[in-house]
Amino acid sequence: MDGTKQQRRRGDTRQRIQDVALELFAEQGYEKTSLREIAERLEVTKAALYYHFKTKEEIIVSLFEDLTKPIEDLIEWGRRQPHTLETKQEIVRRYSQVLTDASPLVRFMQENQATVRDLSIGEMFKNRMLGMRDIVIDPDADLVDQVRCISALFTMHAGMFVLKDLEGDPEEKRKAILEVATDLITQAHKGA
Repeated sequence: MDGTKQQRRRGDTRQRIQDVALELFAEQGYEKTSLREIAERLEVTKAALYYHFKTKEEIIVSLFEDLTKPIEDLIEWGRRQPHTLETKQEIVRRYSQVLTDASPLVRFMQENQATVRDLSIGEMFKNRMLGMRDIVIDPDADLVDQVRCISALFTMHAGMFVLKDLEGDPEEKRKAILEVATDLITQAHKGA
């Protein structure tokens, strides 16, 4: 078997492990899920699982890194852009899509906050949020406008959880959250 095929198969297995682990973490919680249960759900041996991940934390860290890479990319892009209203609106729009794409992980982090704080991903996520804050806040903005910008980001996070129990189309709910977040960013920019 050539190296590319072997690497792709290894990548598929890694992805399956991540998916199953996240499912189990969501079903029973991070603390109550064992590597043995992950291996059983995958119908592989524990040794096969260890080949890819030695601990549950390694699985969560890999998920976090894979699913939040777009946040890093967005922060880097935002740092190179002028602090215009259009740039900030685009940042919020892109961030909305990133959160939607990573919703299983974001939901896990919300529902397991104490665990996340204790794991290395807690500090990594905090640093990414500080990076997001820095690209949406104007350096000269007054405190109220800084709060509006930060509130726009938290509106997007909170909206994923609060609105999930409301009736309606998920895409319409995402658009409503995005509209409110964009309004906050627009108000803050006008104040600056």
